[in-house]
Amino acid sequence: LSLGSPLRPPPRSHPKFLHGWRPEALGHRRDPRASIQTLRSEAAVAAAMQGLPGGVPDPQQLQATMLAIEQACSLIQVHMNPAEAEKVLSSLHSSLMPYQACRFILETSLMPNARFQAAGAIGDAAIREWGILTDDNKRSLILYCLNYVMEHTGSPDGYVQSKVSAVAARLLKRGWLEFPDQEKGAIFFEVEQSIQGMHGPNRQFAGINFLETLVSEFSPSTASSMGLPKEFHDQCQLSLEVKFLKDFYCWAQAAVFNTADKILNSNVTIPEEKACSAALRLMLQILSWSFKPTLEHENLDAKIKSGLRSDAINLRKFERSLVKPGSLWTDILISSAHTTWVLNFYTTLRQKYSYDTLWGDSPIAVSCRQLIVQLCSLAGAVFPNDNGDAQIEHFMHILSAVILWIEPPNVIAESIRNGGSESEFIDGCHVLLSVASLTSSSLFDNLLKSIRQYGTINLLSALTSEAVKSVLDNQNEEETWGSDALDILLETWNVILGEACADKSPMSADGALAASNLFKIIVESHLKAAADSAFEDSDDAEYFHVSVSKRDEQLALYALIARAAADTTIPFLEQLFSERFARLSQRDVENDPTRTLEELYWLLLITSHVLTDSGEGETLLIPEALQAGFTNVVEVAQHPVVTLSWSIINFSRQCLDPGIRGRYFSPRLMEAVIWFLARWVATYLVPLDVSREIDSVGRHGSQHSRKLLNSFAWDNNQGELVLDFVVLMSMVALTTYQGEIELQTLTCQKLLASVVRRKHTCAYVVQLDSWRDLTRAFASGRSLFSLSGRLQVSVICTHHAVLTYAFICEDLMLLLLLTTPSQRSLAETLACAASCIKDPEASVQYLRDLMGPVAGCLVENASRSDLKSVAHQPDVIYMVCCLLERLRGAARATQPRTQKVLFEMGHTVMNSLLTLLEVYKNQSEVIYMILKFVVDFIDGQAVFLDGKETSVLMSFCLRLLQIYSSHNIGKVMLSLSSTLRSESQSEKYKDLRALLRLLTNICSKDLVGFLSDSNIEGSPDIAEVIYVGLDIVTPLISLDLLKYPKLSRDYFVLMSHLLEVYPEKVAHLNRDAFGRITGSLEFGLRNQDGDVVERCLTAVNALASYHFKERLGGRGGLGSQVMESEGSNGKLQESISSHFLRLLLQLLLFEDFRMELAGSAADALLPLLFCEQELYQRLVHELLEKEQNPTVKSRLALAFHNLTSSNNLSSTLDRPNRQKFRKNLRVFLGEVSGFMQIK
Repeated sequence: LSLGSPLRPPPRSHPKFLHGWRPEALGHRRDPRASIQTLRSEAAVAAAMQGLPGGVPDPQQLQATMLAIEQACSLIQVHMNPAEAEKVLSSLHSSLMPYQACRFILETSLMPNARFQAAGAIGDAAIREWGILTDDNKRSLILYCLNYVMEHTGSPDGYVQSKVSAVAARLLKRGWLEFPDQEKGAIFFEVEQSIQGMHGPNRQFAGINFLETLVSEFSPSTASSMGLPKEFHDQCQLSLEVKFLKDFYCWAQAAVFNTADKILNSNVTIPEEKACSAALRLMLQILSWSFKPTLEHENLDAKIKSGLRSDAINLRKFERSLVKPGSLWTDILISSAHTTWVLNFYTTLRQKYSYDTLWGDSPIAVSCRQLIVQLCSLAGAVFPNDNGDAQIEHFMHILSAVILWIEPPNVIAESIRNGGSESEFIDGCHVLLSVASLTSSSLFDNLLKSIRQYGTINLLSALTSEAVKSVLDNQNEEETWGSDALDILLETWNVILGEACADKSPMSADGALAASNLFKIIVESHLKAAADSAFEDSDDAEYFHVSVSKRDEQLALYALIARAAADTTIPFLEQLFSERFARLSQRDVENDPTRTLEELYWLLLITSHVLTDSGEGETLLIPEALQAGFTNVVEVAQHPVVTLSWSIINFSRQCLDPGIRGRYFSPRLMEAVIWFLARWVATYLVPLDVSREIDSVGRHGSQHSRKLLNSFAWDNNQGELVLDFVVLMSMVALTTYQGEIELQTLTCQKLLASVVRRKHTCAYVVQLDSWRDLTRAFASGRSLFSLSGRLQVSVICTHHAVLTYAFICEDLMLLLLLTTPSQRSLAETLACAASCIKDPEASVQYLRDLMGPVAGCLVENASRSDLKSVAHQPDVIYMVCCLLERLRGAARATQPRTQKVLFEMGHTVMNSLLTLLEVYKNQSEVIYMILKFVVDFIDGQAVFLDGKETSVLMSFCLRLLQIYSSHNIGKVMLSLSSTLRSESQSEKYKDLRALLRLLTNICSKDLVGFLSDSNIEGSPDIAEVIYVGLDIVTPLISLDLLKYPKLSRDYFVLMSHLLEVYPEKVAHLNRDAFGRITGSLEFGLRNQDGDVVERCLTAVNALASYHFKERLGGRGGLGSQVMESEGSNGKLQESISSHFLRLLLQLLLFEDFRMELAGSAADALLPLLFCEQELYQRLVHELLEKEQNPTVKSRLALAFHNLTSSNNLSSTLDRPNRQKFRKNLRVFLGEVSGFMQIK
């Protein structure tokens, strides 16, 4: 009985897959060796192949297979005919029972790459066929791989041995829960014998390397995929940790001990050194293991009192996890003085090779140092319960040895600059970071005082100073050691001083002095570098650019150091800034101020970081270190933070003087000033009631200083003056510095946004005359803004009725000065301020005055009779885009108080937008702007609309989509889709993305709820609007376009949402539209993006659930919709449920499928099974009939039976039944993973 398109696995070839294959087919002549009698006798071959699955092979076939693989590897190496060569290699990996052929290649081929491919094929086939292999087969494969590694330890092709070792580790893990502990112990006994050195150093290295690979395989982060649930990997990990991991460490430890004397006493490199390096790496890897938490009692309070930390700290740039193996490891890690032995071993090696400046980069040196760094992270119950004494002693031992790597810092740095190795210095910095992350600042500082006359913080300060000098002295060179070291050292300072250390103790006076001296060195070094870069024309001068995120991160860490000694560093900054400011005031016109201005630029950057914290989207607070400090300051005028703040603000005021601005305030300096002011306003213009609450918050007598900092900005009306100055300065930046895009962006998105972000500052600013001037200028532009010469002439001509282009509104000249993103940001900021006006009527009138002229200008010009004749001129197009961006910015500022008036604004321009849509049908940029405005408008209004407003909006959207469709706007030809090679070419389809987001917003449940209650006559159905849009979009989106992530993600978000909300509409789609939807879902189910696959599974679930529920109610559901697919007898028409049932079973059983999606797959599969029970039974029966192995057939039949019968599964789609089926499917996939193609 033919089932048309039966469920079937991909074709698997027999080991004779190369029968009749000729090397000439790949473009090469047959290897001359093929004509030489090199084959073994059949008896010899049979003897060699015993134990492996597959029976006795044909010797000639083995030779032909090896030759084919060698030829394919050769072609790939020379990049000739790679597609055909890949097919040959793939056929080996996917063939049934290829073990004999792979063994023959491993033992016979002279080509390393061929042996590498054969090893990989053994692993892939064994994992795939695990369920049909006997226990003897499995053991034979593992032992064969191990024996191969041990017997070929002297081979120069180490990567082949590593691959075979990895295969052995992978197969051992696959059978880990099946093999009894005795069998595993027997395998490890042989490995242990090799590691002990009984069979020579080469086999010793091979045994250690195997364990290293095995530990990697059992670690979750480096485990290979086997198509098994996470629970399997967790059980294997826990079993290895409990039963064998400690033994592995002891074996590696013994290997190092046994080889140490030979290495130290030898004057040449010996094989034992390689084994010793591998043993050290294995120890490091084991200590990097993610140990399971143990419920062991620790006296945490006593440890905290002694200065130790019990929890890991989240670092910014580096990953550090505590090593907590538990008390069972105490004997080998702590009691045995293991750390001391490792330190002494490295120190002795270091002394032996002191003549060799590059010895520090040797494998044994690197491995040993990395192990020492990892030993610094030991914590928890591995140390005895002695109030932390043992752990502190552990740190002191490490520091006493490591200090030789990094002291004295200036001598070490000079040695590196002269060609020495920097790796030891870098690792020493890592040690400091690890120790700091486990200790308080006071304990960290005291650790070194037992062997030196200074503390660890003083050493850290000296090291950081050298790193800073190295970075600044070698900006144009490729040396990176200084930058690497500086990153580590600054992270260490962050741990000691930063907020991540909630339980830190106050820094000592010596530590504060060291931080102060370091900060002064940092500032002086950077000022010198800034001054030296003043006349550089190269791009390297951008090293000090305000927008460089790496620079901001570094400056923020510098600021932490400054705050640790704020009583000296803040006055130091104030002195430097005042000196540079005075130097400018005293200069003659002839003197060049460039060097001084560069220094001021850098001082502005570092000062803003010291005085304020960054925090996008957060309410900024005055840094705690500044509030808690300066306890001796009585008068506000004497407070260093106050004097520094006013000094910079007074300097910034000078930009309002046109003469001074022209001489000194370059766009770049203005950027720094605006950036400083944006952060300062958001931090120090705090609500007045905050200072009243400080009396109950004060600590350590710092109440007065806190009150000063939280109130000084408002004293004597200073706050209002600052806000007024900020608004005036913003207008200067927007009008005087034309074409400076970054300056305009900072002004609109940072400075003005900071003014309206807090309600109390916004309430002040909306009452200022300068703010009213800004809003009037935004709306009219007459009093403040001017046009370029050409545009002025055009405007004059307009007044004389000579219409060069009559579209320009004289009242909106500002549009010609800012980029469109800045227009949007400025409009959003100005509109947001309306919510801070207390009087509701005044708030509404404010918005009407602000946006009315913009909307009016758009409406007026869209209704012009000569619009079509002038609309396509470049300046007019730009003007339209600016108007649309302003409207979009206001739409994004929608809030409860302003929703009504902004809806009126949107309603006013709806017809004009439709007119522009027709006029600009060939201008993709304008079309995109219109669509983006509608998207943001709907997004902001959705939660507020009543039924009448929703009806108006849906009517507009329906008309917009119809016009869009009538002109076929946005169509991307299939021939062009192949040219979309990067995100930079997204202009070709960005209007499609905007349409998708528009439809997704319309489909939101907020709109659905309102309109479903509306009985307004003639109001369009939301589903009608959506499906009109869908009918427009789906023909334009090809399968090629869906390969681009952003477009694909937007499309499938819409599709899943749509089919969940309106599955019944699918039944009424025409055949072409239905086919496009289901075809895209089928494409999405095979997507590489897990989110896309999950969306598609959700969509299939929605369709199948709807179909099942409709059929239960006696209705047709999706019965009228059919799909066309390939069957064994040609084209086959079938229902949607039967098509997706076949597809899902194919994906689950025979193709790549991610186990993390099993839950979503179960939700989609369950209703399909209910709809197509008969088809499911036939497919299962057909699959079982094709299986010739009785064992596999029996297991497969039982798995299919349990899938639909376990856990009392019922014929409903309620939540409990879905949860049961999810469990069934996960068990099913775990059962069949051994003999089906699941990854």
